[in-house]
Amino acid sequence: MKSVAVLPGDGIGPEVTTAALSVVDKLGLPLDLRFGEIGWECWREEGDPVPQRTWKLLEETDTCLLGAITSKPLREAEAELPSDLRGTGLGFVSPVIQLRQRLNLYANVRPVVDLVDRRFDFTVIRENTEGLYAGFDFHGLDDALWNTVRDHPNAQASGPEGTSVTLRLQTEFGMDRLLRYGLAHARSRGCTRLTLVDKPNVLRHSGDHLRTRLERIAGDYPEIETEILNVDAVALWMVRRPERFGVLVAENMFGDILSDLGAGVMGGLGLAPSGNIGDHGSYFEPVHGSAPGMAGQDRANPMAMMLTVAQLLDHLDLHVPADELRAAVRGVAARRATVTYDMGGTSGTREVARAVAGELDVPGGGSSDPQDVVVDRLARLDTASVSDALDSLGIGGVLAGIAPRVPGARTAGRAFTVTYQPVDPTRTGFRNAANYLDDVPEGSFVVVDNAGSTTCTNWGSLLTGLARRRGVRGTALHGSARDVAEIRAAGYPLFSTGVTMVSGKNRVELAETGRDVVIGDVTVRPGDIVVADDNGVLLVPADHAAEVADRAERVERTEGEIAGAVEAGLRLDEARRRFGYARPWDDGGTRPTDA
Repeated sequence: MKSVAVLPGDGIGPEVTTAALSVVDKLGLPLDLRFGEIGWECWREEGDPVPQRTWKLLEETDTCLLGAITSKPLREAEAELPSDLRGTGLGFVSPVIQLRQRLNLYANVRPVVDLVDRRFDFTVIRENTEGLYAGFDFHGLDDALWNTVRDHPNAQASGPEGTSVTLRLQTEFGMDRLLRYGLAHARSRGCTRLTLVDKPNVLRHSGDHLRTRLERIAGDYPEIETEILNVDAVALWMVRRPERFGVLVAENMFGDILSDLGAGVMGGLGLAPSGNIGDHGSYFEPVHGSAPGMAGQDRANPMAMMLTVAQLLDHLDLHVPADELRAAVRGVAARRATVTYDMGGTSGTREVARAVAGELDVPGGGSSDPQDVVVDRLARLDTASVSDALDSLGIGGVLAGIAPRVPGARTAGRAFTVTYQPVDPTRTGFRNAANYLDDVPEGSFVVVDNAGSTTCTNWGSLLTGLARRRGVRGTALHGSARDVAEIRAAGYPLFSTGVTMVSGKNRVELAETGRDVVIGDVTVRPGDIVVADDNGVLLVPADHAAEVADRAERVERTEGEIAGAVEAGLRLDEARRRFGYARPWDDGGTRPTDA
């Protein structure tokens, strides 16, 4: 039985922690979870963001899972103290800094993984205690520092009172333990290359010192190739060719920058886990902040916390359940049908947690319902590829005139159809036209037909909030919407013919739900699959969905092969001929080729 101190923190920390632990419950692990307090509320109530009882809990447990922590500048922090604690000399020190310093956690470990296509899987290991962040930061220089920099022309022009200096501390003790940790980490993961990131062509003396320590220590790991690369070159290659890396080790500031770049490469902070490791202590936390403005809204992406838990399980030598949890997150992330707003979806924190838990219920992962599987497959695809697949089958699927209103949204769901009609002038009173939302099943895509009218609105921010809570994946209006700025802020996939502020309350009323609707040349039947992104909205007939998904996946694979061949130097016309551009939906066995 391993013991874990669970410190949910504040902001979105408690809700992503709860979501992740609800998934972990499915694994039935030998863990003793012991909850404690940390963060902003502790500061506001007690003047100490890490109370002594929390330090005691950390001493009694094997490791720690941390949610998220709010920090504010000194004046704001002082203002939020109880009146009897103000002016008493209390100063807010970030709990994260306190944990790293008191527990001597020198290695910040940041996995960077392609969850969808598995093109790359590397780790950035950042030194936590030295470098430019060691705290030797001075403004207004004493004689010793001034004598060091006084010959610089800018210092001469500014004088000691107008000059600042920050020292980059690098010690053999600190460098050696970091390099040994990085090499051991590479060995444990089967990596054959460790990249030391620095700027030795500029920072010549400290860079050479670091090189000397690497050369000496690397001899104990003969199976691992080592290299030293400039930090700016590494930043470029992390974006262009992340698959070339295995383990990156860097001093504090360089590692800080590259690890956040790594989060961007893998899809954003909502997917980025981290661990802070020392010789006798550790804690694990998602990289994202506390986002207090989002707290309690069921919008936060819990995947970073779930991947953080997987990293914690690896640390506790629970490798099999760690891999199972990662695979479950990967499955949901790859299909993109049940993801939060930051990944282009509409699902809430709890819905994503249920989806990941559902992956663990199915042997081998994945949904057990073939109908759900095909929706998820289509949700991953670009509408251009789906359109090509539909064309190849002679099916017209474009919902003409319906344009995206929320940039970056990509989604798919089963059509729930709604038909409006002009109000009956003989009736009076509020029509309650949108009450149908109470009956829309989770995972649906609402298609509203108001005959393409732009004279009044059929959708706004209130309906958006309800749709998100019900797990609706998007809305296509053959009509108009309002409150578009608020809907964009919510990240809800909305598509419409027009935008207007004119209310539809006394202009239209609900005619019927669940009947076929015709938009342009396309008939939308309940249960058909709506696929939508920045290009527009497509309708995939349910009885052709699997074949359309197969063909669209082949289209994307073919176009990827062509792009790769051109990048490698092949002429475009030759690449297109070789990989069958004329019929990209055909499988590999029927394409023309030179091979």
